[in-house]
Amino acid sequence: MADQDMSDDGSDLVTGADGLPRCAWGSSPDIYLDYHDNEWGDPVTDERTLFEKVCLEGFQSGLSWLTILKKRPAFREVFHNFEPSAVAAMDESDVLRLLQDARIIRHRGKIEATINNARVLLTLHESGGSLRQLFWDAAPTDPKIPAQMADIPATTPESIALSKALKKAGFKFVGPTTCYAAMQAMGVVNDHLQGCHAR
Repeated sequence: MADQDMSDDGSDLVTGADGLPRCAWGSSPDIYLDYHDNEWGDPVTDERTLFEKVCLEGFQSGLSWLTILKKRPAFREVFHNFEPSAVAAMDESDVLRLLQDARIIRHRGKIEATINNARVLLTLHESGGSLRQLFWDAAPTDPKIPAQMADIPATTPESIALSKALKKAGFKFVGPTTCYAAMQAMGVVNDHLQGCHAR
């Protein structure tokens, strides 16, 4: 999930200059507002987009999501718009090149995991599986509507099970917390707060 910032008065829901109530974390800066209103929590079923989100959530681990959003155009450029077949074809020379590229997160493990995950995804497709199936099979059967940020967990039984399934398939940087953040971003769960216009 995006950084859990609150409004100046401490509430978790704020009304913006446009008159719309939204989760406080998504009220500013503008890049967050756009992400909150037009992307976060919207259902995603396209394999390329799912793959991108899994990769970016992995890069985000330990960092601010704002950092990832700012660097996302560069990530898309260097990873061939996250087309799995193109990423899977990358090799050690690409890893070395990306480790010198300050426009992205220069973490060897995360770069290598992205290439690995593309190869795993292609193998998954060859066997008739998909990220879509793995993620949407993990959707909670009794989703809760959070009233405040404190109601939103970092992990759930579903994200733990999803993490295990992804790791079993060979994916890397897909721990339960990363998986839950990806589930939120993909709309597998809707964690916009009660009263947020984006719900």
